[in-house]
Amino acid sequence: MKKLIIATRGSKLALWQSNHIKDLLEKAHKGLEVELKVMKTKGDKILDTPLAKIGGKGLFTKELEEAMLRGEAHIAVHSLKDVPTEFPKGLILSAITKREDVRDAMLSQKYPSLDELPQGAVVGTTSLRRRMQILQFRPDLEIKNLRGNVDTRIKKLKDGEYDAIILATAGVKRLGLTDSVNYFSPISVSVMIPAMGQAALGIESIDDEEVKKIVSVLHDEDAYIETKIERDFVEILQGGCQVPIGVNAKLQDDSITARAIVGLPDGSEVIREKVVTAKTDYGMVGKELADMMIEAGAVKLLKRAEEMALRDIL
Repeated sequence: MKKLIIATRGSKLALWQSNHIKDLLEKAHKGLEVELKVMKTKGDKILDTPLAKIGGKGLFTKELEEAMLRGEAHIAVHSLKDVPTEFPKGLILSAITKREDVRDAMLSQKYPSLDELPQGAVVGTTSLRRRMQILQFRPDLEIKNLRGNVDTRIKKLKDGEYDAIILATAGVKRLGLTDSVNYFSPISVSVMIPAMGQAALGIESIDDEEVKKIVSVLHDEDAYIETKIERDFVEILQGGCQVPIGVNAKLQDDSITARAIVGLPDGSEVIREKVVTAKTDYGMVGKELADMMIEAGAVKLLKRAEEMALRDIL
């Protein structure tokens, strides 16, 4: 193959990610030309409605997947946290890249951290997961929905619509925007457990041996182990962005620490669990963590969470 086509969204972050992968592939495979096919997804077009209300994170992948299935592109580069756990027939998750910082971050013009926000401060996020954990930590805060690309969200913060906003640390770092606000403060995983796959890029491709071989140079085994645990956990609980669910697996030397949280969007009721195990047992950790959650009542709690979100928030 002499030419590989990447289907990509047109946002700054999506283009950064796709160009990053383009550079890595062209460097690894001499003579290979990589071209970007820029497309608009439904998630990019509907910017005034929370994702959970209009169908969830698959809204950012559907058009790209259709382009690959039509033979117009070979791969798509996604933030792995936006990638559903199931794929259309003919497409596969062919590589997972090395992870950036997995933490969420608070951005503010006036306040250095969540602890230092004044009572009743307005915090911007449309993520039910972030909402739940902020309100559990600081029930006095007011959460206001926030959509748009990273630049748009930061502009809304600077225009005074919010006292603080919550974004993924990885995205802000990749775009070089950590100094674009007065305070950029990553939040400890012990306070806010990230989304499954956060900070890794997932390479979705057509199920073709030559394409798989080309993208295999991008694959990071540690990121694969961590995100497999997280994605297994979410798949078993059937949790998309319509419910508040956080899960993070951390590989250190020969051991894995996996932690998860589910609960109500207002933070009034949550279930937390943690598993520490050997790296060699990673294949069953997601299921073990999910089983612990289910035994603690997670399925019923998530059902109530979905009803609450649709009724009161979305």
